Amino acid sequence: MRRANTLMPAAGLVALLLGLSGWQLRRGEEDWRRLHERCVVADGHNDVLLRVLQGYDLTLRHKEGHIDLPRLREGGMDLVFFACFPSPQYVSRGPDDPDSCAYVVRRMMEALRKVAKRVPDQLAVVTSGSEAEEVIRSGRIAAAIGVEGGHAIQNSLDTLEALYRLGARYLTLTWVTSTDWATSSSDESSGKALRFRGLTEFGKAVVRRMNELGMLVDVSHVGERTFWDVMEVSSAPVIASHSSVYALCPVDRNLKDEQIRAIAERGGVVLINFYAGYLDSLYDRRRQGVLGQHRAELDSLRQHYGTDSPRFRALAGELLRPELEKIRPPLEVLIDHIDYVVRLVGPDYVGLGSDFDGISVTPQGIDDAGDVPAITRALLRRGYSEENICKILGGNLLRVFRRVCG
Repeated sequence: MRRANTLMPAAGLVALLLGLSGWQLRRGEEDWRRLHERCVVADGHNDVLLRVLQGYDLTLRHKEGHIDLPRLREGGMDLVFFACFPSPQYVSRGPDDPDSCAYVVRRMMEALRKVAKRVPDQLAVVTSGSEAEEVIRSGRIAAAIGVEGGHAIQNSLDTLEALYRLGARYLTLTWVTSTDWATSSSDESSGKALRFRGLTEFGKAVVRRMNELGMLVDVSHVGERTFWDVMEVSSAPVIASHSSVYALCPVDRNLKDEQIRAIAERGGVVLINFYAGYLDSLYDRRRQGVLGQHRAELDSLRQHYGTDSPRFRALAGELLRPELEKIRPPLEVLIDHIDYVVRLVGPDYVGLGSDFDGISVTPQGIDDAGDVPAITRALLRRGYSEENICKILGGNLLRVFRRVCG
């Protein structure tokens, strides 16, 4: 599909050749920053609540991680979906067990609400698109809640409904691991013999109940068979909260063209993941090369500190960071994924799903949430119209949120 906007990508080059004055350059920066401020900017997925449960104060600026309130504000973020991710190893526990999946999700929800109570002038938890719009108009950040991994409902529609009542507004049907009722992209692409593929009858019941409740069905992480079963069953638009384009980076976590078309045809939205390994098909190979060059040093650190120790991770990061920094893909690679979806299905079906604090490496120029305005500048340089930039930055996600959740 041809892109709707008509701005010339070469305009920036022509301007440079003519020689812009310092005033004109400053004026240009002011223009794209004003555009970013005018748009609703939304992120469909982050994992910072895992840090918050470990004592991370979301209200303070930090050097580590990707997200805190000061950096969200610097990034002009208006609507942010905070993911609640429980470890699937506890799926067999009862819902009231302190280590059970459902209990961990409830703790994460409560942690977010406690932050909102501490800074009510900055952040409010929302459960619908219309409520999000009201919060955004007040100058605050609208914080919505998603649940990552269908294992969180522990094979119970009652638990699904309980999490909905507590504020969850999307459920990612699988994580890397499959559930008892839906197979993941990792498992479906593994070549392993599986008990089943796609959605079981219970899995289809989960999707139908989510439609009835007004809860977004999230197809990130799901296998292709599961994806097409969802498309057959769901009567509402679906989202891919943090997935990129398979044609540009062929990994199991990314979406193929026919999947992107299916999401668009049903009025949903694909939210592009910022992880380098899902954007750049060469990144993982380059990373393995760096690890291989330092295998002896890493083995020595493991023997001394243990693989899972914070000290090992800190020292390994210090050792590898300079070389890993060199192989980070440029921001333009992220824009390529957005551009691909726009060319395939139009500007109404793509947005941002950073996966901040759930990923290790982002593109150059996007070190954390405070750098999101760089995407606006890059889209302008690509020739996108202001209207379409606002759709991509958050308008599309807000539209689907409002349509499904009210």
